Amino acid sequence: MLGIDTFTLALLLAALMILLWITEWIPIYLTALFPILLGAPLGLLTPKELAGCYGDANIFLFFGGFVLALGLEKWGVHEQIARRIIKIVGDQKSKILLGFILSTGLISMWISNTATALMMLPMAVAVIEAMPVSHRESRFSALLMLSVAYAANIGGVGTLIGSPPNTQMASILAENFHIQVSFLDWMKIGLPLAITLLLIMYLLFHYLLGAERKDVHDLHFHTLPWSKPQKRVLWIFSVVAILWIFREPIVAWTGIPYRDENAAILGALALFLLPNGDDKQTLLKWSDTEKLPWGILLLFGGGLAMAAILEKNGILKSLSAYFNFADGINPIILIFILTALAIFISEVLSNLAMVTVFIPIVGVFAEQTQTPLFPLAMALTLGASLAFMMPVGTPPNAIVFGSGYLKIKQMVRIGFILNIISLLLIGLFIVLLQ
Repeated sequence: MLGIDTFTLALLLAALMILLWITEWIPIYLTALFPILLGAPLGLLTPKELAGCYGDANIFLFFGGFVLALGLEKWGVHEQIARRIIKIVGDQKSKILLGFILSTGLISMWISNTATALMMLPMAVAVIEAMPVSHRESRFSALLMLSVAYAANIGGVGTLIGSPPNTQMASILAENFHIQVSFLDWMKIGLPLAITLLLIMYLLFHYLLGAERKDVHDLHFHTLPWSKPQKRVLWIFSVVAILWIFREPIVAWTGIPYRDENAAILGALALFLLPNGDDKQTLLKWSDTEKLPWGILLLFGGGLAMAAILEKNGILKSLSAYFNFADGINPIILIFILTALAIFISEVLSNLAMVTVFIPIVGVFAEQTQTPLFPLAMALTLGASLAFMMPVGTPPNAIVFGSGYLKIKQMVRIGFILNIISLLLIGLFIVLLQ
């Protein structure tokens, strides 16, 4: 087509999308539609493959989670929860950041980082909306949004079940290379790394707050009694959270093989079907969905589509061909190189796709050169989950960006600093603790 091979066309399309995402010359959500506009006509993906990207299971998880967040927001449940968080940590902005960083990071160690971000975002929004209007676009607002996304990403590397790339890596090593990765094997590196990164992130954010550090702006968060609709929404939210947290034992007990997105959609349906308890109206009406950030669903689908285009048209494999450079390199240096590649490639590609494509390639290399595979695989997987610069880097980044309280330039600037810190710490912890 056009006298240009699909490899070159795919590379040009990816470069164009990355440029437009960074510069925002057009809305980033429109950029996410480019694979639909050009992918099939140029022969880069079939319509069926494109549909699979924009209809990915994680997008349904997003949708269900957004509906749950909408229910929390409509009835003020997120405010009730936020009031109680603030009452515990205090109403100084630096303490609020600390409370959100620690709570988000801890939760994300045990449930999906995506689900964690979905749960914590409404609470963060409630804190911002409690401030005077003139202060809602302050440095604190942006940092609070970033604290939810980044802490969810960081917490997700703390345990083997904290993030999908973790379990994907363990599955690939077990099935393809007969290497068993236990929960403890992962936590020996992942947990100290997560704790250290969370504390460093807080110190960085505390510094970036500047003069706002001790500012409270008279938030006046006092607890209020729960209304009937609030109680019902909270019960639905709690049931979904339980289904997320205890999915494996529930599946083992019931024999029903549900996934996180199934639980999210169940909660969303319950909000549309159950009465609010005050009148004959349901907790949510379809007209309420006008407030949903539909663009984020397109953004995530576009990221998956671009990753699929790069993989199908041989760009990722061609990149792996250059991996021969690693032969003879000191394994410690190689760990840092792989970490850097994983972090920055995952800024524009799905972290799950990154792990799925590159670990088998690295595994073959490790077998051929008699290099231990586990530390190399850990470097790739940890790096893939700690991409902080772009909304499409990780699902929590995309979710938080949809709040409207954050500019992409802020995410890129602060995310780059954390990328470099993560690169150094991942390499250091793998070398010292493996």
